Amino acid sequence: MGRTRVNPENDLTEGSIYKKLLLFALPILVGQVFQQLYNTIDSLIVGHFLGDQALAAVSSSGSLIFMMVGFFQGVALGAGVIIAKEFGARNYRSMNLALHTDVAFGLVAGVILTVVGVVFTPTILRWMNTPPDVLPESVQYFRIYFCGAVFSIMYNIFVGILQAVGDSRHPLVYLIISSMTNVVLDLVFVGGFRMGVGSAALATIISQALSAALCLLKLTRVPEEYRLVLRKVRFHRESLKNIIRFGLPSGIQNSVIALANIVVQSSINSFGDAAMAGCGSYFKIEGFAFLPVTCFAQGLSTFVGQNLGAKRYERVKKGVRFGILCSVSLAEVIGVIVWVFSPVLIGLFSDTAGVIAFGVRQAKVESLFYCMLALAHCIAGVLRGAGKARVPMIIMLSFWCVLRVSYITAALHFYPRIEVVFSAYPLTWSTSCIAFLLYFFKADWQHGFERLEKK
Repeated sequence: MGRTRVNPENDLTEGSIYKKLLLFALPILVGQVFQQLYNTIDSLIVGHFLGDQALAAVSSSGSLIFMMVGFFQGVALGAGVIIAKEFGARNYRSMNLALHTDVAFGLVAGVILTVVGVVFTPTILRWMNTPPDVLPESVQYFRIYFCGAVFSIMYNIFVGILQAVGDSRHPLVYLIISSMTNVVLDLVFVGGFRMGVGSAALATIISQALSAALCLLKLTRVPEEYRLVLRKVRFHRESLKNIIRFGLPSGIQNSVIALANIVVQSSINSFGDAAMAGCGSYFKIEGFAFLPVTCFAQGLSTFVGQNLGAKRYERVKKGVRFGILCSVSLAEVIGVIVWVFSPVLIGLFSDTAGVIAFGVRQAKVESLFYCMLALAHCIAGVLRGAGKARVPMIIMLSFWCVLRVSYITAALHFYPRIEVVFSAYPLTWSTSCIAFLLYFFKADWQHGFERLEKK
């Protein structure tokens, strides 16, 4: 394909840096609010209609789901980086091959994830020290959820493609529709028909299938340069090699960190049902604090990728500074709000005093350190956009996995209180930031992205 005029709304290589980055990141932020909202509503409705035991079963889901799904999502990030760079450079043929290879990868990954999730869920939950009274409902929830894993994978693949070419608005619309559908189905299945904890997973599957279908329909109707043609979906060797080269480090990072968090979750589980429900409720609240972190991290990856493809190096530097400042500031404001209002926020999920107490204790330890989390994720996003995915993988595995698990294991032996588990998060966020900053301000960054790109 030749050089074709790009839709100016999707092109992040021209125009005001601040306006472009904000207009691209804002729909991602709003969309993630809705996504986190319908994840949270699962827990809210389950907790109020089915009780604390069912809430514990659903609340322990995050780490396990991310471990299973995160690897494939991480590999798909490699495709996003490639598509964004080729889009910025106007190399539409290479971009088109990467796009169709990405979709083929997602379909295969969805089938694999479904089989693995359904078969191994009981074993993994036992490894997590899930209490026997919670185990049956946890198994039911996870197995139903993983039956629809392909919809979750494909939705993320489709959204990654749209965002890589600068379109963050249509995914927002589809996610809002999906979120509203999930809320209605939760109320009908759980609140109305009292169908049990598995129906909350079923509602999530249906809503994810809807959002994936809407994204698919959009991609078949976009400009030819990045249009998805179903008959062209197949693996292209060179594109697959590049996707794996750029995405495998992120996939490994996601899965191993999630595995570490499962170890953390098993430590929480050992403190009983109230700790599981309270900490699970806090993690839902904390998910909202992560939104400005993830939206700017994703925005920076696309911004850096497109502008490096277009060889706009000074523009990259200015955008990186602005994106990091916005993300860190927003994350800390939200952290202060969570710290102050944690009793009210945790109380939305359960009326049980013990459950609320565990959630509040965790909020008081972690929430003021959200700025560190934001800084680490943003620098990691910049590095991925520049094709340096191995650096964040090494740093995050070293601190968020090895250090976190080692610290919890050793410290709990001498001081067996749940605050030890909570303190592991701010400790590892902060130490990883030091490592990221040391790399970020080395000669590669001081003398320009053009040197980094050539390596």
